[in-house]
Amino acid sequence: MLGRGIDQILARPGDPTLWEPAVRDARRYVELAEEVNGPIHRPVDSAWVWGDALPALDAAAPDVRIINLETSVTTSDEFAVGKVVLYRMNPANLPALTAVRPDICVLANNHVLDFGRTGLAETLVSLAAAGVQAPGAGRDLAEARRPATVPVGHDHRVLVFAIGMETSGIPAHWAATAHRSGVDFVGSPSAAAADEVVERVLASRSPGDVVVVSVHWGGNWGYGVSSQEITFAHRLVDGGVDVVHGHSSHHPRPIEVYDGRLILYGCGDFVDDYEGIGGHARWRDDLRLLYLATVDGATGRLTALRMLPLQARRMRLTRLAGKDARWLQSTLDRISRPFGARVDLTSNGTLGLRWAGACASGSNGGAGGPSPTVREPGRAFRAGDHPG
Repeated sequence: MLGRGIDQILARPGDPTLWEPAVRDARRYVELAEEVNGPIHRPVDSAWVWGDALPALDAAAPDVRIINLETSVTTSDEFAVGKVVLYRMNPANLPALTAVRPDICVLANNHVLDFGRTGLAETLVSLAAAGVQAPGAGRDLAEARRPATVPVGHDHRVLVFAIGMETSGIPAHWAATAHRSGVDFVGSPSAAAADEVVERVLASRSPGDVVVVSVHWGGNWGYGVSSQEITFAHRLVDGGVDVVHGHSSHHPRPIEVYDGRLILYGCGDFVDDYEGIGGHARWRDDLRLLYLATVDGATGRLTALRMLPLQARRMRLTRLAGKDARWLQSTLDRISRPFGARVDLTSNGTLGLRWAGACASGSNGGAGGPSPTVREPGRAFRAGDHPG
């Protein structure tokens, strides 16, 4: 989420004017962060916000880097009337995005049209000029649904499809059509919707492809995963999807390995300007995770998942250790346990995933029993719960 307050600390801050009910100037979010963790000497360089994540990524040398870009990259003032939170980044600040060298920025989320279809058009042009693929939104439905493709070696490709659900707060009128720009919109995590995505996957994939479906869904806060979301993710895997990359929540949600395939129900935020905003301390949304997944190119099965724990301080990611790292590990372990997955804190300070049948060829990795449902008493999510 590189807009709003983040945009204001970069070299070319855009217009700070906001149309939010509570805050009218994006620089206020910088002040809130400074009140919590100290001054941010502006302007920061383009790599500032990624902090300790950049050397970790360089050391891991991943074949493909995928992020959910929850920001409109535009100078447009065509703001979404009635929307509580609006994210806009000046296109001149794109070096702050390209500093992390993303191959793919998925755009099927509830902020990409914060500044209208004019803002979406400029976002698409800006990302294309930077050489970044952007599935999940487009000038029409065909473009929004077109998967991003990254060759890996001589024999493999990674295909990334991106969809956004109403449960994440995406308005239905943001949906792309044959004659209108927008996002690849899914009304609900229904079996029919999963089957439709699978049809597109099967029409596009070739032998040797690893398929990722990136899904913007669910609430901003809480660890609950509905039975419908679980069924949707399982149906994708049963149909040939290798990784389900879920996001929308501002903190990590459970992890599952189903039929040997990775399902991230919610990755949590990585970069945002929420540092000084109170009211959600119980979720520790200042703690962030960099997910490093290793997948067998021949089978699509997960062979390892490492997660680097980080913390947002002064709008920069720093390595996490000590009691905070242990809190993150124990929380992720507790909420993932009903899905047959366990999370350990390793000697080098990273988190590692264990799951049933991880070393057994052809193992189910947690399938076969009744689908788990993680709920929280007294908490119901609805579209109105999604200001972010």
